[in-house]
Amino acid sequence: MNAAVSDAVQEYRQDGDIAALLDRMKVLSSAADPLALAAAAAPFHDLPEVVIPAYERIVAARPSDAQAMVILANAYWLTGRGADLVGALATRAMAADAGNRGAWHLWALSESNPRARMERWGQVADRFPADQLARAALADNAAGVAGAEHDPLALDLAVRTYEGLWAEASRDEERRALEETIAKLKGWAL
Repeated sequence: MNAAVSDAVQEYRQDGDIAALLDRMKVLSSAADPLALAAAAAPFHDLPEVVIPAYERIVAARPSDAQAMVILANAYWLTGRGADLVGALATRAMAADAGNRGAWHLWALSESNPRARMERWGQVADRFPADQLARAALADNAAGVAGAEHDPLALDLAVRTYEGLWAEASRDEERRALEETIAKLKGWAL
């Protein structure tokens, strides 16, 4: 399986024929053992053309495999397959494994309404308080809501969250960037 997937990718890199790669991956995936297919696709997680057909098969064969759902949802997101599809897959992954941060991130990211997305990032940050990426997304989304809706509570949330990230920052350039952001937000007149 590994050699067949590698050969398909190598051929794609030479000829650039995405349709041929997708067709070949669908054929390879259709009869493959899900675990062997995951191992063969692993070196190519940066290629949605490999990931999507492989992980559609894996998720179909292993419907409780949260990590497989997250990998597939991420590939869908990267290729613009739509927030509804990504959100549904992320929700299934969260139900299968409530501790899978990737599922929670994709669930929050897939929300199209800015305020609801901010609230989802708040839930992710509450569930995983050490997750700086979730807290940065919460702060960014809160700042967006504050600016768009002239919401002082969202502005306060953004400032407090950025201040918390500043307190944890270990690199000078991080601290400077956060200081600039905090200063700008504190200067907003809503």
